[in-house]
Amino acid sequence: MRTAKAILRSRSFWFILVLGLMVSYRFVNEYQRVQREPMISWVKSQTADCAVVLTGGAGRVREGFDLLANQVVKKLVISGVYSNARMREIMPVWPFYGNLNENDVVLDRRSETTFGNAQQSLPIVEALKCRDVLLVTSKLHMYRSYKTFRAAFPENIYIQKHPIVGGRYETSVLEIAFEALKSFFYSLWAY
Repeated sequence: MRTAKAILRSRSFWFILVLGLMVSYRFVNEYQRVQREPMISWVKSQTADCAVVLTGGAGRVREGFDLLANQVVKKLVISGVYSNARMREIMPVWPFYGNLNENDVVLDRRSETTFGNAQQSLPIVEALKCRDVLLVTSKLHMYRSYKTFRAAFPENIYIQKHPIVGGRYETSVLEIAFEALKSFFYSLWAY
């Protein structure tokens, strides 16, 4: 009985308890934000100077090429490709896209994280003189990606969300929780 009373009187116990409650609250908040990300690209017609595609999920690169082929964007930045990757390896169905110009596609080979995608894409977007950007990634990854890009990019570059579904529409609780955990840590230092 004495040890329980001693623990309750301990400042470190109350500090850890309050810290744990704050972290839990922030995690639940991030979880809800990740889960509620809307599919804007399905209901709203979008156009922009450039699209920035974040690699790492099914259908993202193809969506970027579709946007370029349909003249929704003028330039395409594919961020996070392998350092030795070639254009035809990334998009083997290139010949079926008609008269796309390879000069309209820029490959960022240096990024390895979402933060790196934002940092490495900014100078490319500025060099291409893009005033507005479609950010292409999965629905699950969009919340963290958008917040990271918004923090890295200047306010004069308008960023529109263009989420896609790469696989099944409904994501599992575990997938959302893992993304929320990443978003929680990103919120501490990236945005």
